[in-house]
Amino acid sequence: MTVNELIEQGIADSYTYAAYKKLVSDLLAEGRSTGHEQSEALTNYSILNDRRMKRLDKTLKIDAAVEQTFIHANTRVTWLVLTEGWCGDAAQSLPMINKLAALNEGIDLKIISRDDHDELMKNFLTNGGKAIPKLIAYDTQNKKVLNSWGPRPSVATQMVHEYKAKYGSLDPQFKQDLQVWYNKDKGANIATDLVQIL
Repeated sequence: MTVNELIEQGIADSYTYAAYKKLVSDLLAEGRSTGHEQSEALTNYSILNDRRMKRLDKTLKIDAAVEQTFIHANTRVTWLVLTEGWCGDAAQSLPMINKLAALNEGIDLKIISRDDHDELMKNFLTNGGKAIPKLIAYDTQNKKVLNSWGPRPSVATQMVHEYKAKYGSLDPQFKQDLQVWYNKDKGANIATDLVQIL
C-alpha cells in the first residue's frame, strides 16, 4: 500500500479526541492499556496519563497570538496522530493539539493506535524508531502529506539530543526532568511548533 492509502485507511479507522479518551478509560477499567503489548507498567503509565490529560484539558491556555493565527488560518487538513495511551509525551501533547485543532473547523483531528497501524508508522520514524506521538498533517482533498510533527516539541527534542550526547541514553532522572519541563512550559512550545506546520 502507498503512504496515502495507509493514511486514508488510518483516517477511516480513527477516533475523535473524546472517543480516544473514552477508549483509554474503558480499557483501564478492565486493567488494560491500548496497544498490542500489555504489562502492569504500561497500564500504570496509562493511569497516570489519563489523569494528566484530564488535568491539562482543564488548565491549558493558548497564547492570544497563536490563537488568532489558528482561528484565521485558511486550511483544510486532517491531523492524523499515531499514539498509545501509555505514552507520556502523547499525554502532554494531545490536549494542546486538540485545543488548537478545535480553533479552526478546517482542521480535522483524528487519532489512531500506533500498534494497529504499524505499516503507516514505518513511514514516519524518528531516528529509525517508532516514537510517538506522531502527527501527520494530511491534505485530504489533494491526497498529500503536508508535514509531520513529533514525538516531542522542539525544545524537549533538543533536551533529549543534548542528554543522549552527554550520557548515552535517557535515564529515569531525565524523564522526571522532562515532565517538570512540560509542566512549566504548559504546552506553549507545542503550540508554536504547530503554528509552523499550519
